Amino acid sequence: MKSPLAPYVFLLRNLSKSTPLAGVIVLAVLLISGIVVIMNSIPLSIRTTYSYSRFHTGVTPRGNPAMTPTLKKIILDESPVALGPLMTCRAADCEVKSIVGPWRFVVIALEQNDMRSYAARLGATKLTGRWPRKGEPEAVVSEPILKNMQLKMGSAILKPEDSNNYSPKPVKIVGVLRTDQWLAMMPIEYHRANHFPPIDLLVVMAKSLDEQDKLDHWIYERFKGMQARVFAYFKLEEETTEMFKILYSILNVVIGLLVIVITLMMALLMNIYQSQRVQEFGLLQAIGLSRNTLLRRILAESAIVVFLGWVMGLVSSLAFLSLIRKVLFDPRAFMLDPFDRTAYLYTVPVPIVIFAVSALTIWTKFHKFDPVGVVERRLV
Repeated sequence: MKSPLAPYVFLLRNLSKSTPLAGVIVLAVLLISGIVVIMNSIPLSIRTTYSYSRFHTGVTPRGNPAMTPTLKKIILDESPVALGPLMTCRAADCEVKSIVGPWRFVVIALEQNDMRSYAARLGATKLTGRWPRKGEPEAVVSEPILKNMQLKMGSAILKPEDSNNYSPKPVKIVGVLRTDQWLAMMPIEYHRANHFPPIDLLVVMAKSLDEQDKLDHWIYERFKGMQARVFAYFKLEEETTEMFKILYSILNVVIGLLVIVITLMMALLMNIYQSQRVQEFGLLQAIGLSRNTLLRRILAESAIVVFLGWVMGLVSSLAFLSLIRKVLFDPRAFMLDPFDRTAYLYTVPVPIVIFAVSALTIWTKFHKFDPVGVVERRLV
């Protein structure tokens, strides 16, 4: 062997001792990243499920049907950007599933041409089946809705016996849009004839999607204080962030406690690990290795263990979370991102703090180290 005193030599020759040290770090990284990824899947699911709102602004007259023409005229006359389609719609409620329970979702009721225009705006141009017929209790949905609600072509997305997904007649799925967007649409004529209240809502689109956010903000400010409610994607972002602010503060405390507990555990393990090698260190120093050289070697060993444990932890986390997504999340169209950078950034303090505590433990042990005493077996 070219370098018998290289830091990695002892680790390779004594895997039964070095592997448990790295294993503790692997488990710590897996635990922390797993908790953060699963927590982040909730706001990710919210943004994904309701991401259709990025493509338009929704405006309701707060229960007053007489306000709809007024709101529409203000938008047409005062809009700061060029407008695309401005659609009149109605909405029926249904429930989709999430990892934290049911969420309300909207089945949008539109005119025949508007359904096609709306789907095209979202990039949903590939249709399996057909479009709903005018006035019929029929619906077209996107693939995520189909998977999430465990439906199939011909199933009823709304029906009389389901209080959470109600309609006086079974509204059957006759078409499926091949898109990742969550979307469900039905004919507005059927809604007007069978659903209450009789209030028309507005779907407002900027001509250019790049200006939709500007239009969202303008409509929100313009109708502030009026008898109107605005649904815009930027408000969804704000409300989601605010909703999870306290939860993430608690998460930070939990992660901090985990790091402290794991660091103390690693410090004890490192102390035991180094104590078992006192005779080796004494002999090496007695035959000529300086204290600083020996200290650098031991610190290098610790750095290798900590770094490899962290890297293996990241790889293990990615593999485990990918498996969880495939087995548990994808079949229900739940959202989970195994490549969530935020989750892996949460693990960065683990190797840093563990190495710092290990270095302090090692330095303390070698501060008054007596190689002659070791050789004379006064310490062993």
